[in-house]
Amino acid sequence: MARVTVKNVWKEYGRQVVLENVRLEIADHEFVTIVGASGCGKTTFLKMLLGMEQPTRGQILIDDVPIRPEPDPDRGVVFQRYSSFPHLTVVENVMLGLELGKAKLSGRLFGSARRAAREAAMAMLESVGLAHASDRYPAQLSGGMQQRMSIAQAVIRKPKILLLDEPFGALDPGVTADMHELILRLWEENRMTIFMLSHDIQESFQLGTRLLTFDKLRHDPQSPEAYGASVTYDMPLTRRPTPADKTVTPRKTLPS
Repeated sequence: MARVTVKNVWKEYGRQVVLENVRLEIADHEFVTIVGASGCGKTTFLKMLLGMEQPTRGQILIDDVPIRPEPDPDRGVVFQRYSSFPHLTVVENVMLGLELGKAKLSGRLFGSARRAAREAAMAMLESVGLAHASDRYPAQLSGGMQQRMSIAQAVIRKPKILLLDEPFGALDPGVTADMHELILRLWEENRMTIFMLSHDIQESFQLGTRLLTFDKLRHDPQSPEAYGASVTYDMPLTRRPTPADKTVTPRKTLPS
């Protein structure tokens, strides 16, 4: 399970207020899409969910336990810019998460443990449609293939929560449609709770079970940094079925 509770969270940098009094209850297995103008605190909120940033005030809990103040295996993340090691092959990049988790000092497994990690990585690559490219290097992949690899890297450790920071914004429309099907299938198969930032409102409605809009409720022209953004709209969505839903049980509505 991965229920997320956000209790009166503020984020300030000195005198600049980025977020103010954010309050949310996110149920297990929701797909939350987040929209808002640039600079309204969406990425800051995502970083707090990941553990890269800490609230100035308030608290974030996962399943009623305060969130750990650093990234951990329960929270995976996919950024718009691809995260990979150029000197490692695709399968080695995906294996790395398992190796770092089990061999924290050396970052490398050996013998049967390494074979098992490779088998798991190959199964993950098969799931995202990249098994045929397992021995290529990141520079030899297209943009869509690199993003598939990034998703495989994030999902290989079976996180409870997956954080997506505009992951499809740099992709061509045809590739984006395929990626939408992929992420919906992985969401259902792995029972994750997903938070996704997007500038594409159509994408947000298509993928999400719940849409959050971040914006400022208060403005002071004389002191623009005095007030931060909060959740101004919190909308349950009815997601349209996609080809990815043909192999899973459709999730049509969001419980209140």
